Amino acid sequence: QLRGSSNLTGGRLMNLMTGNLSHQIEHHFFPDIPANRYAAMAVEVRAICARFGQHYNTGSMPVQFGQVVWRILRHAWPSRPRVPARAMPASA
Repeated sequence: QLRGSSNLTGGRLMNLMTGNLSHQIEHHFFPDIPANRYAAMAVEVRAICARFGQHYNTGSMPVQFGQVVWRILRHAWPSRPRVPARAMPASA
């Protein structure tokens, strides 16, 4: 859940506009907690991630959107053939 989630920075206005779901990491860890508690929880969750060497992905809306677009483009086409050249059948 941590590796597949990203938070959006932007302060209280961003939190209000997203219904506090700009804290996706906390939302996925604790879905039953009221959303207005996520901002306070984020401080502790981030500290725990740092303590255990886990990446806590957070950034502005343009940065996070750019990362999504980059990943889609990067994975849209294979970077190399999946079958090694020596295993390919010989042409006639």
